[in-house]
Amino acid sequence: MAEAHQAVAFQFTITPEGIDLQLSYQALNQIYLSGVRSWKKRVSRMRNRLIKGVYPVSPSSWLFVVIAILVTMYMHSDPSMGLIAKIQQHLPLSLHSSLSSQGQNIVSALAFSTLLWLSLILVLRMCLKLLLSYHQWMFEKHGRISNMTKVWVTLVRLLSSRKPLLYSYQTSLPHLPVPAIKDTLRRYLESVRPLLTDEDFKRMTELAEKFESNLGNRLQRYLKLKALWATNYVSDWWEEYIYLRSRSPIMVNSNYYGMDFLYVTPTPVQAARAGNTITALLLYRRKLNREELNPSRVPGTVIPLCAAQCERMFNTTRTPGDESDVLQHWQDSEFVAVYHKGRYFRLWVYHAGRLLSPREIEYQIQRILDDISPSQPGEHNLGALTAGDRIPWSRMRKQYFSSGVNKRSLDAIEKAAFFVTLDDEDKGMKGDDPTGNLDRYAKSLLHGKCYDRWFDKSFSIVIFKNGKNGLNAEHSWADAPTVAHLWEYTLATDAFHLGYTEDGHCKGEVDRSLPQPQRLCWDIPSEVQTQVSSSLAVAQALADDVDCYVFPFRDFGKGQIKKLRVSPDAFIQIGLQLAYYRDRGGFCLTYEASMTRLFREGRTETVRSCSSESSAFVKGVENGETEEQCRCLFRLASDRHQTLYRMAMTGAGIDRHLFCLYVVSKYLGIESPFLKEVLSEPWRLSTSQTPVQQMELFDLKNHPDFISLGGGFGPVADDGYGVSYIIVGEDMINFHVSSKHSCSETDSHRFGAQISKALQDIMHLLSADCKTLSSSIGCVGHGSTQTEPKKRL
Repeated sequence: MAEAHQAVAFQFTITPEGIDLQLSYQALNQIYLSGVRSWKKRVSRMRNRLIKGVYPVSPSSWLFVVIAILVTMYMHSDPSMGLIAKIQQHLPLSLHSSLSSQGQNIVSALAFSTLLWLSLILVLRMCLKLLLSYHQWMFEKHGRISNMTKVWVTLVRLLSSRKPLLYSYQTSLPHLPVPAIKDTLRRYLESVRPLLTDEDFKRMTELAEKFESNLGNRLQRYLKLKALWATNYVSDWWEEYIYLRSRSPIMVNSNYYGMDFLYVTPTPVQAARAGNTITALLLYRRKLNREELNPSRVPGTVIPLCAAQCERMFNTTRTPGDESDVLQHWQDSEFVAVYHKGRYFRLWVYHAGRLLSPREIEYQIQRILDDISPSQPGEHNLGALTAGDRIPWSRMRKQYFSSGVNKRSLDAIEKAAFFVTLDDEDKGMKGDDPTGNLDRYAKSLLHGKCYDRWFDKSFSIVIFKNGKNGLNAEHSWADAPTVAHLWEYTLATDAFHLGYTEDGHCKGEVDRSLPQPQRLCWDIPSEVQTQVSSSLAVAQALADDVDCYVFPFRDFGKGQIKKLRVSPDAFIQIGLQLAYYRDRGGFCLTYEASMTRLFREGRTETVRSCSSESSAFVKGVENGETEEQCRCLFRLASDRHQTLYRMAMTGAGIDRHLFCLYVVSKYLGIESPFLKEVLSEPWRLSTSQTPVQQMELFDLKNHPDFISLGGGFGPVADDGYGVSYIIVGEDMINFHVSSKHSCSETDSHRFGAQISKALQDIMHLLSADCKTLSSSIGCVGHGSTQTEPKKRL
C-alpha cells in the first residue's frame, strides 16, 4: 500500500481543532514534472506544425520578406503595385484613429508581406508537388539520364534544400492517379496469359471487353470522382475492406512477425533485454513525436516517400466490431502493458516527468518476473479472444468489458504504448537442431501459444527467457517497411548504443523507490471463459496448421548478383518462379508487394511476378534450351519484372484499380462477372521483400555476426506458399517460407530446398561464361543494363 499512499498528493481530516491538511511534496513534485513534460510536448508539436506548415520555406523567411518590402518602400518604390495602399484603406477604424500615417503604412506593409509570403509558400509547394509527380526517371537507362531528368533532379534538390521534418513533404506529395481502364485491362490480360489455356484466355478476353464497353466506364467515372476529393482513392477502402472488415482471425491470417539477430543475442538476461528493447522503442517514439526522424526516401535518391503510416505506430489498437473493426489511436501514453505467465501488468515507463533508464526498466521487469502471484480466474488465456474470430470477441467486449474493473484493465492494454510478452521459453538458432529451432522461433512469433500475445495491438514485443526477442505486428495500420524501420532502429540502439555491462545487465542507475508494476484486475464470468476456450480452440487449430521454414541462403548475395548487372529482386523473383514450377509442375498467380508511397497516403500495389517472359525462361531451363538462349530469356524476364515493379510504384498497377472498381460496383449493387472472377483468383504464391533501410546503423565489417533475420507471414492461400525474404549485406539472403500442413501438395521445407536450388542454377547459368554473358546482354536492348532506382540519382 506504500505506492498507493505516495500517489496521493494531499490529504485532509476534520478535527475539533479544525482542518488538518497533509501535503505529499513528493507526489506534488511528480505532478509538476509530469505537467512540465506535457507542456514541452505541446510546445514542440506547435513548433513542428509551424515548420512543416510553411515547408519548403522556413518561418524565418517571413522576416526576410518583411524587411525586403520595408526597404523598398523607404527607397520610394512600391513593390506591391498599389496593394499596400488599398490594404491601408481597408484597415479597421480603430487603427486609423490610433496609428499615425507612418504606422498605418508599416501595418499595411506587414499585411502585404505576410500575404506575399503565404503566396510564395503555396507556389513553391505546388511546384514541388508537380516535380514529385514526374516518374519517368525510374524508366531511364542506367548511365544515360536525359537532360530533362537532370534539370528535374536539380530543381527537386533546390526545393528540398532545407532540412525537413518527418512530415514536411506530406502536403507536397502527389495524389495517386486513376489509371485508364483500357490500360488496366490490357495489363491484366497480359498478366494472366501464361496461366490460362487458349480457350480460357479467349473467354477472359471477351469478359474484359464486355466489362470495358458496358459497366467499366460507368464505374470508372465514380472512381475518378472519388479521386478528386479523396487524398488517396485506394487506401481508405483497402484498409477497411481488406483488413478491418475481415471477420476471420487476424493471427496468422493478417499479422506478421520480425526476428532478432541471427547469430547474436546481446544478453542472456531476459529482464535486461526487455529493458534495452523497451527503452529503444520509446526513444524511437520520442523521435517520432518530435518529428526528428529523417523522411524516408527512395534509396539513394532525394525523392521522399509518404510518412503517414508512422502516425499510428504507438498507442494504437484494433478494436473488434460486429461488421468492421476500428483502429483507435491515442496521442500519448506513459506506460506499456506486460504479460507474464498468465498475468497482465501496467508498467509505467515515465517517473517524475522523465523516461526511466534502461536499468530501471530492467529492475521493474525483474519485479514482474519475480512475482509469484497466480493468475486470476479466466485471466490466463484471456488473450485468445484477440486470436480467434472477430465477432465473438466483439460481443464479449461490448457485454463484459465496457464498464467496471474489466474496462479499466482493458483500457490499460489498449491505450498502452505497445504490448510486451515475457515468454517463458528459450528461442533462437542455437542448440542441437538449429534448423528446427529457427522454425519454432518463427512460429512462436507468428502465433505463440495463441493466448500470450495481444494480437490487436499495433505491435507486440516478445522477450524470450534466454534473451532473444522479436515482434508481432498488426497489419491494418501500416505495412512491413514501416515496422521494419522501427525494428532496425530498435536492434541497433539496443546492441550498439545502449549496450550492456559485462555481466549482461543494462547500464545506468536505479531509483529503488519506483512504485511496483501494477497488476491488472479482472472479473471474468463463466460466459467469457467459455468463449475464451472456444476462441483458443479456433486459434490453436489455425496455428497448428502453419508450416514454417526459415533458412539463411549463404551461397551468394546481392554483391555477386549485381556483378551480373541484374536486379537482386528480379533475380530472386524469377528464382521463385523456377522453384514453384519444379515444386508444383506449373505456374500460378504470384503476388509481390510493391509500395506506392511516392503518393500521399500510398500503401501497396501488386507486382504480378509470373509474366510471359518469366514463364518462357522457366520452360526454357526445364526443356533443355541452350545456355545462351536461357540467358537471353532470363534477361528479358528480368527487364520485364523491373518494368512491372516500376509501373506498380508509379501508380500504373493492376490490382488496386480493379479492387476499387469492384468496391464501387458493390456500392451500386451491380454484379460484374469479370470483376467477381478477377477478385476471386487465389494467390498461391505470395511474396514480399523486407527492405533494409538503415544499413548505416549496422557495422557489418566490424560486427559481421549482427545480421538481421528479417520477418515473415502466414500463407495467403490454403494450397499456397507465403515467402518473405531480406537481402542482408552483400553475401546473404534470409528466407521465410510458410504453408499449411493440411494441404498435401505443399511443404515449406521442400519448397525452401527448391528455392535454394533454383537460385544456384540461375547463378551458375549467368556466370558460366562471362564472354557469353556479355554478348547476351546486347540481345535484349537497353533494359538489360537497368538496375534498381537507388543507382540512378
